[in-house]
Amino acid sequence: MLPLSLLKTAQSHPMLVELKNGETYNGHLVSCDSWMNINLRDVICTSKDGDRFWRMPECYIRGSTIKYLRIPDEVIDMVKEDAQAKSRNRTEMNKNRGGNASQNQRGGRPGGGNRNNVGNRPGQGYGGPANNAMRLGGAAGQGNRLPHAAKNRK
Repeated sequence: MLPLSLLKTAQSHPMLVELKNGETYNGHLVSCDSWMNINLRDVICTSKDGDRFWRMPECYIRGSTIKYLRIPDEVIDMVKEDAQAKSRNRTEMNKNRGGNASQNQRGGRPGGGNRNNVGNRPGQGYGGPANNAMRLGGAAGQGNRLPHAAKNRK
């Protein structure tokens, strides 16, 4: 589960935010952005040493100052359920794509094989430069080796 998806799910839920300087903020999450900047409402701020408290109707916290966030377990459960539902949907979509098994196993192409024919034996495939070994006098069974590869072997 990704932190930003967790924060987006936590909107309108209570949360605790501790900053790197030690201050804590308790409030309800109003919004967040991709830099983890957050807006809270009905906030109680606690000083680093815990002896001073402030009540604020709302506050904005820069994401780079956040040390950690504490959110309710129910929000985490909601995100887990969403992730499981998405993975189930993906599995069903893959099953329902159809097509025969040979197409799926061979890169989804009706003729199968690699798109660039690497690994084909001479005489097969599209007959491009990689398959010239047989035509140029290479030994049978050499695959895609070019003639200079045969000369360097002992």
